[in-house]
Amino acid sequence: MTGPVHGTWEPAPAARWEDAFLSGNGRHGVMVFGDPNDDQVIVNHHTLVRPNGAEHARPPALAAELPCLQDRLLGGDVTAAEGFTDGRGLQWVQPFHPAFRIRLRRPAAEEHGDYRREADFTTGVLTAHRAGRRSEVFVSRADDVVVQYVTEPGLTTDVTLDPQLPGAPHGLAVGHSAVLTPEGALVTLRVRYPGSDRAYTGVTLAVVTGGTLRSSLPGIRVEGARSLLLLTRVRRHTGEVDALAEAAALRALIPGGDGDHDDPYDRLLARHTALHRPAYLRAGLDLGAEEAERALPGSELVSRPKSPALLERLFAAGRYHLLSASGMLPPRLTGLWTGDWNTAWSGAFTTDANLNLQTASAAAAALPEVTEAHAALIHGQLDHWRDNARAIFGIRGVVAPAHTDGESGHIYHFSREYPLHLWTAGADWLLKPLVDHDETRGDRDPRTAAALAEVARFYEDFLTRTDVEGNLVVVPSYSPENRPANASWGTINAAMDLSAARHALLTAARYHPEHADRWRTLADRLPPHRINDDGALAEWAWPGLRDSYDHRHLSHLYGVWPLDEITPYDTPGLAAAAHRALELRGAENDSAHGHLHHALIAARLRDGGRVAHALDQVLGGDFFHASLMSAHYPNRDVYNADAAHTLPAVLIEMLVQSTPDRLVLLPALPPALPQGRLRGVRTRFGAEVDLTWTPEGATAVLKPTRSHRIELRTSTGDAQPLDLVAGEDHVLSLGAW
Repeated sequence: MTGPVHGTWEPAPAARWEDAFLSGNGRHGVMVFGDPNDDQVIVNHHTLVRPNGAEHARPPALAAELPCLQDRLLGGDVTAAEGFTDGRGLQWVQPFHPAFRIRLRRPAAEEHGDYRREADFTTGVLTAHRAGRRSEVFVSRADDVVVQYVTEPGLTTDVTLDPQLPGAPHGLAVGHSAVLTPEGALVTLRVRYPGSDRAYTGVTLAVVTGGTLRSSLPGIRVEGARSLLLLTRVRRHTGEVDALAEAAALRALIPGGDGDHDDPYDRLLARHTALHRPAYLRAGLDLGAEEAERALPGSELVSRPKSPALLERLFAAGRYHLLSASGMLPPRLTGLWTGDWNTAWSGAFTTDANLNLQTASAAAAALPEVTEAHAALIHGQLDHWRDNARAIFGIRGVVAPAHTDGESGHIYHFSREYPLHLWTAGADWLLKPLVDHDETRGDRDPRTAAALAEVARFYEDFLTRTDVEGNLVVVPSYSPENRPANASWGTINAAMDLSAARHALLTAARYHPEHADRWRTLADRLPPHRINDDGALAEWAWPGLRDSYDHRHLSHLYGVWPLDEITPYDTPGLAAAAHRALELRGAENDSAHGHLHHALIAARLRDGGRVAHALDQVLGGDFFHASLMSAHYPNRDVYNADAAHTLPAVLIEMLVQSTPDRLVLLPALPPALPQGRLRGVRTRFGAEVDLTWTPEGATAVLKPTRSHRIELRTSTGDAQPLDLVAGEDHVLSLGAW
């Protein structure tokens, strides 16, 4: 047995940008087609969002109207929140877009030999080769540069930078230049957005071995070379960029002058892989798949939805793509990639579900780089979150937006059907991965502590209304993106809001003992969850509000996942009600994020059958492109990273779950996966876990970094104490699962 494949391959170039292979360093991203005669590399950058007016948008000033809204909602006016607006229309965030494509066109030639393009997840190198021609592309984590290296005897090609990709707006101001220098050719593209002073510049330095370079606007022409090395960067800016200075910075990456042009590429690759490879290899999944299936190209493997080899490869690809998309920011709806200027939902960070689902595996799958990128988004926008709290609610603290382009954290994307400005749970939801990260590493980030204190202060000021029993009331309240069957969207006591307020206050109390009594007392005054007439945990705890079951979001089960508020072990009655709510939940439009969110909650509730069904819906629904990036809907409809990035989290949760004081092994393993090994999983009590299972039994090796007593639970649900000692491996032998 050779083990799982850490990459994927195809026997033909990509004909669609959705099938192009992907690489990235969390700032720059590339999409590589691999056509020998018309080699296209689409370059992306996290900062590239197109001005559409939203760059000047601010949150609505509604604080003066809030008391009246609260009175009306508490008085039974179920549509009162529909008028809680400043009258603006729906404003989308600035849309994410591609920068340009690097295009290498060569004279048409008869092709001989077998073609193959590959993505190596361990290095991030994307390779296409046939006969004597070979092209390699990666995006350096060390040097923040796109590196493309082409070798071919007598290489002759035109090189251009072209921003005119599908959906490009009319009126782009585009400028090209091509300058020959002693070090090589400098190709520059300047693009200014229509009606804006904002622009971006792409700079490519071309260096050849043998042959000649000459200017051939809008690019350059290479003739008779043995190799071509292209180094590319993108910068978003206002005003002008000194292209010569940018070129000098690129030239500094390839010191030499001894004529050895293979060595500069090797050095660039070595610096990159020193950072990328260890991160990628920290965790892995082996399901004992057949070697013949492991050897298949990705496009053929995705047509075998029951294959363990498919899950192995999607686990590997998911971690690879998630790592590649995370750096200066976490992944967008499309990760770090798009080939179309009209990206669905603006290619935004949708924070009321999608972002946290995509990054759900970060702590457990040993990718702190992803959590650090997630933190960068949050901490870069806290001033805007404060503006939201003041403008909309007139109080201290922070309120997070449900949509952001990465630049602005202001709330301005809302409408009657999507009153996202009423969503107050977002700050707790978005900070939860940072808390998990702190627990995993055993240290508290002072930035997280400060943000949690601001969330607690928001609830101190916001939670002022009470019900007839003296419980605090969350009003207005909103459950993304659903509404009661007998009321409008803005309501009272959404289950997610209750869970978030309670969790935020109790978590802030742990980080800030000096305020603990006050915040815990406030949390204790929140009402309990409500169980409806169907025996299900109600999406709204306010009496009289009826559930709407057929919806893609599962916001009301926030207490089950990712929180530990509702578990089969500590709150079995609520867990049973949550399970009933999960049973009644429909799939609505079959969004990938809905199916996998369902699977994560089912895993926490120990329902392996539901996990398997949700996986079947995604794996059997034709959600994956040949690139192994996913779609939002079945039949590869709408390029979207939700399924690709969330899948590793589902596979981990069905095998290993942890809290700061508990380890659960094999809680929801589907019978279709009778054997396997999951290695390198990190727990929230500070231990690494390697788990191996067969029908005869399972073995877990725990490698703790700190001493701690935990509760161990296995597939039987029985509990036993387990004392862990830092630095001492602990081997557990379990019976048949």
